[in-house]
Amino acid sequence: MKTVNANQWTRCEFTVQSVLAMLSGVAITISGCGDSNSSTAPTPTPTPTPTLTPTPPPAGNNDVAGVVGSNHGHSVAITGAQLTAGNAVNLDITGNANHPHTVDLSAAEVGQIAGGMQVHKPSSNNSAHAHTVTFN
Repeated sequence: MKTVNANQWTRCEFTVQSVLAMLSGVAITISGCGDSNSSTAPTPTPTPTPTLTPTPPPAGNNDVAGVVGSNHGHSVAITGAQLTAGNAVNLDITGNANHPHTVDLSAAEVGQIAGGMQVHKPSSNNSAHAHTVTFN
């Protein structure tokens, strides 16, 4: 379908952009305001700009990259060596974000990921939030 005007989207473009907006996981924070007699104004909390696509690190042949929900620069992968060893692991998912998070996987969960099963795990709660990391 061709656009009529350069400022108009096709139905397909509109649908894609709508879905991306709904799935972006943007959190809205509403801060309370002081009453009219208050002498100081509340300081707004800066909100990081979310990315629409996760940025997993380059994975080796047997590495498995995780997808970080509500992502804003985090990335994670479990290495092929960790999968082969089958032990519990603690993974740092900081990536390009300006704050850290970690994800703990039990030996059983590492085995499930190695076997191709999907595993969802919450990250540590840092900077007043956490993420859900999905492997496979």
